[in-house]
Amino acid sequence: MAEPPVVDGVRHRWVEARGLRFHVAEAGEGDDVVLCLHGWPQHWYEWRDLMPRLAVAGYRAIAIDLRGFGWSDAPRDGYEKENLATDILAVLDALDLQRVKLVGHDWGGWIGFLLCLRAPERFSQYLSLNILTPWVDLRAAVPQIWRFWYQLVIAAPLIGYRAHTSGKLVPKVLVGGSTVRGNWDEATLRSFADNLAEPDRARACVQMYRVFQLHESPAILRGRYAHDRLTVPTRLLFGTDDTALRPQFLAGYQHHADDMQVELVPGCGHFIADEKPDLVAKRALEFFG
Repeated sequence: MAEPPVVDGVRHRWVEARGLRFHVAEAGEGDDVVLCLHGWPQHWYEWRDLMPRLAVAGYRAIAIDLRGFGWSDAPRDGYEKENLATDILAVLDALDLQRVKLVGHDWGGWIGFLLCLRAPERFSQYLSLNILTPWVDLRAAVPQIWRFWYQLVIAAPLIGYRAHTSGKLVPKVLVGGSTVRGNWDEATLRSFADNLAEPDRARACVQMYRVFQLHESPAILRGRYAHDRLTVPTRLLFGTDDTALRPQFLAGYQHHADDMQVELVPGCGHFIADEKPDLVAKRALEFFG
């Protein structure tokens, strides 16, 4: 496997937790920690612009590669999102971190919500990027269900696996899902595509979506989290050009959160940390500061 991409000031190590090795990228020093969780089809390098800025501002920024992604181990199973949340808590324990600030995008953003619901004492603040909340309005979602066709392709036997191992799917998703496309260069696209082209990681991506389609999504739509309340102060930045996750899906979150605000970002697609890195860094520093 290729070495992790180089970012000035970022160091790398591996942490043993739950019988797996997790890759951890770090920048900065000190006890004020910001934990960053990536989404599909990326890894820790999604935070290449944010981590150095957090470090300069006096934070210790930590980006964990989820199970199956980046340079973490990729077992055959365990890709239920609640289980991935358990992974993160175990890594925090291994790092002896009792309470952190949190940033999450896409699946990392979803896992971030699950973490804040399950263990609010571990997270002082949460900045979420382009992901839905656990309280999806069924009436708003069902007419728009066609927007999630790509998940069926990824979860499909053979097709999803080969789409990743070909190395062609990931660049198309990253560029096609963005409104601001000038920030994507070939080396960055290949850092994500080549990593997920590896057989074990391609299988992990398929499992990530397959368990969601077959088991998690029906339970969520039936109200799995309907009675859970978000007590961690939360801000959600949401690019309004996201072709799959539409802003109207966020309706009703106010009934489930003590302190949550949503900022809609026009002229931005799904990959907001890559498309609008200055805005994400500014909002993170304002919120955490």
